[in-house]
Amino acid sequence: MSPRTRLLGVNPAQSMCPRAPELLRRVEAVVVLEQLGSTLFDTALQLVVRERCANATSDGEQRAMTDFYMVYNLLVQLLPIAPAVLLARLGDGGRRRAPVAVPLLGYLLSRLALLLVVWLRLPLRVMFGAAAVLGLSGGFSAYWPGVMTLASLRSSAAERSIAMMRVELLYGAAGVLGSLVSGHLFQLHSSSVGDGGVLLVVSTVLHLLCLLHAAFLLQVRQAPSAEPQDSCRLVSPAAEGARAPVMRALAGMNVLNLVLLFTAAILYDFAVGGAVEILGPFVMKAPLSWNAAQVGYGNAAGSAIFLTSFLGVLVFRRWFADTTLILIGLLSFASGIYFMSFVTATYMFYLARSLTLFALIPMPTIRSLVSQQVPASTCGTTLTALQLALKFAGLAYIPAFTKIYQATLDWFPGFVFTLSSIFTALAMIPVSIVGCRAPQRQQYEQI
Repeated sequence: MSPRTRLLGVNPAQSMCPRAPELLRRVEAVVVLEQLGSTLFDTALQLVVRERCANATSDGEQRAMTDFYMVYNLLVQLLPIAPAVLLARLGDGGRRRAPVAVPLLGYLLSRLALLLVVWLRLPLRVMFGAAAVLGLSGGFSAYWPGVMTLASLRSSAAERSIAMMRVELLYGAAGVLGSLVSGHLFQLHSSSVGDGGVLLVVSTVLHLLCLLHAAFLLQVRQAPSAEPQDSCRLVSPAAEGARAPVMRALAGMNVLNLVLLFTAAILYDFAVGGAVEILGPFVMKAPLSWNAAQVGYGNAAGSAIFLTSFLGVLVFRRWFADTTLILIGLLSFASGIYFMSFVTATYMFYLARSLTLFALIPMPTIRSLVSQQVPASTCGTTLTALQLALKFAGLAYIPAFTKIYQATLDWFPGFVFTLSSIFTALAMIPVSIVGCRAPQRQQYEQI
């Protein structure tokens, strides 16, 4: 028993009891529930789309599936832009739950829509309306910055990267668990709702619980800090008595670093988003021709990257700066997705996935660096601006990669993955520039 515990007369076992309710009220609980429900939904949507497009020839099925996903994902990318900005302003105005709870309502309604499509045999086009509802609620563009803002506010600037990666870890662990069971749940037949109905019922219930948690239980708390609010930056200003020219120089460095980090994030999101956009239809065509269980296992392999990326951050951050961590993640994804270009068997798919062990390191680390450029009062707006910039990138890569895949389907289906590796290599350039500016930053701080 510690001296402080003896002084207070508190039993150590009793002092740990209140931590369980406290953990349940943190944003991590919302992340786990939402990701469990989303992984079940993603597998269900992928399999329902294949079933509805199965009457066409092999190439026709691929074109029908990719055309559906192109329209669906464009709606999901485009419509959240204005709602996400409004929700971010609400969050920075003090209503921190709003950017999390409102999108969760959209998620719940979209999951319910797919359940009705399966249950009532409605046309697949109904899901375009579901995508519109999800987008108008803010979608992932509002939800994820809201989550990351709550996570960052609970941590100090020094621990912000690890705090954000911890959220990514739980997100990935929930994704692995949900994906592993999703294919088997889809195969459970119910005469009342049809194939996939049981899976979608479970997904809808999980999203309902998640929404109730965010609305009534989620706790908003900011970590106490001895630093001034504006000192939470990658390029810290000198002491308050510093001269104006130095302050202007530091402010210029902040702006340039923000531009470079935004550029790297957009290029990397372009590469990852374009590859993942095609990966679903790719594994369902010959020679892979995956079934429901294999789709679930493949999605679990993708979610496992969250776990390995978190472990990579824990290990590498002892010796490397944040910019080096980003470069490690970029190199990991570039090599793995290039190998994916030549996959012709299931075991080769998992070999390619194994090369992308650290592919999730770049984005949370970039978000962490971006959040350190601005005061806490504008952290939510800045992270939302980054997320919206990624959405605009999506408006380009979704149709581009879809049409390129359809054009190269007959002679080199994996060409889009090679293209993705090239964009990942380009993203290394602005990150390297930020890394080279680090010694210059330290010199300014010394002054």
